[in-house]
Amino acid sequence: MKPRILMITPYLPCHSQAGGQTRSFYLIKHLSKNNLITLVCFTRDKTGLNELKKYCQKVIIVKRGKTWDLKKIIRTGFSLYPFLVSNYLNKNLQKKIKQELNDNKYDLIHSECFYLMPNIPKTKIPTILVDQTIEYAVYQHFVESLSGINSLLKPLLWIDVLKLKFWETYYWKNTHTIAAVSKEDQQLMAKLSGRNDIKLVNNGVSESYFDYKKRIRKTKYPSILFGVSNMKWMQNKEAAQLLLDEIWPKIKKQLPQTKLFIIGRHAPQAFANYKNKNIIIKEADENGKKHDPQFYYQQSWILLAPIKSGGGSRTKFFEAMASKLPIITTKHGMEGISAQNNIHAIVCQYDKLTQESIKLLKNKKRRQKIGSFAHDLTKKEYSWAKSANQLNQIYKQITKPKTCVTK
Repeated sequence: MKPRILMITPYLPCHSQAGGQTRSFYLIKHLSKNNLITLVCFTRDKTGLNELKKYCQKVIIVKRGKTWDLKKIIRTGFSLYPFLVSNYLNKNLQKKIKQELNDNKYDLIHSECFYLMPNIPKTKIPTILVDQTIEYAVYQHFVESLSGINSLLKPLLWIDVLKLKFWETYYWKNTHTIAAVSKEDQQLMAKLSGRNDIKLVNNGVSESYFDYKKRIRKTKYPSILFGVSNMKWMQNKEAAQLLLDEIWPKIKKQLPQTKLFIIGRHAPQAFANYKNKNIIIKEADENGKKHDPQFYYQQSWILLAPIKSGGGSRTKFFEAMASKLPIITTKHGMEGISAQNNIHAIVCQYDKLTQESIKLLKNKKRRQKIGSFAHDLTKKEYSWAKSANQLNQIYKQITKPKTCVTK
């Protein structure tokens, strides 16, 4: 009999989105072959619901309110919870989870992100927490990077970072099973929690990126892609901003024919003032439509990502590598991917990104070689089927019936 899994996500998993939503969708798709999954989503967006229902026994949607709500801000200020946890602490979500656990028998609870954990009632059912990134480290970098008048907020924001680190570490210590998505995260989580049993579940890529039939020609002009990303995520927004303000002008001066593509969810809203004939800023279409993510990966010459902080691993990198698009990024950007520098990608210090990008844009043979090696590495190591198998093995270990020893 298949194990019954109650999975909880802070969004509606969807393959046409980016990052965590893509990850959760494909994991559910593959896990459904061996498990009966009931999904509880805390979301505002129902895009992709019908597709998701093919792989779940039941999908329960709890409507999420606005992020910047006065009650949440006040609760953050007068409680031990950081703003991120306050934002996802919800009575209706708690009620739905509790009701589902009371009404049905489950073998395992799976939470995709630690900040959902306070909504899960005390239970004897084993829980696995899969942390897609180390949240406190991301927010800590954001606070450290504040400058000018914004730096006046640092003391207040540091308190929130410390609360975030406390609760994230607390759940690493006290949840039945913990999994990370990169070796770097796994090591840090083990160090802070004192546990030596942190599991690893890699991110991956859909097989469709390897088997994509419609081949798009490379642009005739040099082209740089940043994407396909969710631009509300602070790491992506910071990287795109650095690219536009600091790196792109220098590349454009050296290679005037070059065009830059900033592609992803909320990109037009975030960077509308940069848009011109040489800087194309768009949302990607849904998979299979005219300009879906694969279109941009295939037409571009390089993917350039000036990422300054680590945490997790990036689905856009796996998708680009599978599409034979060479990547230039920092060591933080390449975390979670066993890519060798100058073979599967160009990995360098931030201040070398401009120079390395220009060199690669001028060298077609090198671009093709790196793209080909990256494709082979990704196909061998990083499919969503492999990722789901890693997670399914953990499920089996947790739900395996205990054998009784008789004297």
